[in-house]
Amino acid sequence: MNPKLKPIDLAYIAIGAALIAVCSWISIPTTVPFTLQTFAVFFVLSALGGKRGTLSVVIYMLLGAVGIPVFAQFTSGIGTLLGMTGGYIIGFIFIGLIYWLAVKLFGKKLWTEAAALVLGLIVCYAFGTAWFMHVYMQQSGAIGIAAALSWCVFPFILPDLAKLALALILARRIAPVLRR
Repeated sequence: MNPKLKPIDLAYIAIGAALIAVCSWISIPTTVPFTLQTFAVFFVLSALGGKRGTLSVVIYMLLGAVGIPVFAQFTSGIGTLLGMTGGYIIGFIFIGLIYWLAVKLFGKKLWTEAAALVLGLIVCYAFGTAWFMHVYMQQSGAIGIAAALSWCVFPFILPDLAKLALALILARRIAPVLRR
């Protein structure tokens, strides 16, 4: 297999990064507002595959790091990545890598994709929460794990699982078109 990316791969990667950016700007107002950012990460991985999907996530993060306002609420910069919620954005790479590895090892079956994305989300939550606690402690003082989880993870579990299911359904519908 040729490890080099073809022009069509580069186009898909760019479209994937753009989709993640657009979805990060869409905020659903609830008690704890959330974006469609994780939906886009799940969708891009499932629709484009592990390699192209993970590269889309990396490009998205690099665009934000250099100052293009692709993160939630049109924010950008290294400061956002190094801020309290930056660990969750960086955690998207773990979702991609876990997905890529699982599909490579077990094939692109629905159960493999779902399990890989759920495991990746758990790792993203763990990394993001540890990051949050570290930054919060530096800025405001110590915080317990229960408080951090109640602020940063528990309100997002059900919405993220719903976004994951929707992303898998839509990606399976669009996959035949992408293979042409």
